[in-house]
Amino acid sequence: MSIQSGKRVLEIEARAITGLIGRLDRQFDRAVELLYGCAGKVVVSGMGKSGIIAQKIAATLASTGTPAFYLDPAAGLHGDLGMVSRHDVLVALSNSGETEEIVKLLPFMKRLNIPVVAITGKIHSTLAKHSDSVLDVSVAEEACPLGLAPTASTTAALAMGDALAIALLEQRGFKEEDFALVHPAGTLGRRLLLKVRDLMHQGEAIPLVRADASARDAIMEMTGKKLGMTTVVNARGRLVGVVTDGDLRRAFEKGLDLRRIKAGDLGSKRPKSIGPDALATSALEMMERFSITSLVVLDEGERLAGVVHLHDLLKNGLA
Repeated sequence: MSIQSGKRVLEIEARAITGLIGRLDRQFDRAVELLYGCAGKVVVSGMGKSGIIAQKIAATLASTGTPAFYLDPAAGLHGDLGMVSRHDVLVALSNSGETEEIVKLLPFMKRLNIPVVAITGKIHSTLAKHSDSVLDVSVAEEACPLGLAPTASTTAALAMGDALAIALLEQRGFKEEDFALVHPAGTLGRRLLLKVRDLMHQGEAIPLVRADASARDAIMEMTGKKLGMTTVVNARGRLVGVVTDGDLRRAFEKGLDLRRIKAGDLGSKRPKSIGPDALATSALEMMERFSITSLVVLDEGERLAGVVHLHDLLKNGLA
């Protein structure tokens, strides 16, 4: 019985969301234009359950590049409207479009010439009539069998808020680096903020041999530095290649006499490289794309700056 009830709720709410797709029109474009052009902050407001949805929408906007905050409309009518400036835009949520506290905010917005975006289930309501853009989030039915508790309607409003936030994110060209700046804590922040220079092996920790060194010397260097590879440099210290465990294995398979081979004759002469200021996630993407476990790090002058290994990325929660 409980499973059937749960399925019914999810089906009703799924229909509520899919029903929004066909309603996205010029009103949605207008809403995005108003929010994108906002010189101040986006003020999101709603009462009761709509207020909870409004708080989530404000948080999503703020975390994706659109400065926003939640305004409790009741508190707003008792002094908190001082937080609102004439450069802001109001996003007002009310399923009925007649919520008293929301409607009472409208004259203040009109007086300051603040644009209003309505997210409502009634497109002919008072709120809709006094808004610059009206987003229709009406639903055929609530998931509550009594038709009383806001369920499908709040789900639809939340989904519309997400649609606005992501449309704005894309219009702003908001990137991972931008996302990292407002998410500095925890695994997510670490994943997005870490740069290659933060993880790379440098200085004496770089496995390195001269091109004229023996294959044995290369093996000893690889064993000592424990990265499964070594860089190879010429007499001037410039990178000329890398030797990996795989290169040695292939040399054995070919029957080559490693006692006679120099390090410069083994491995790749054009190894994959990355800059020290690149995001660590970019290093991981390169490793996955080329099926390799390490990258040479070169500075702006194409000088050897370090080596970053897949294990360093894994230890820092990047995969």
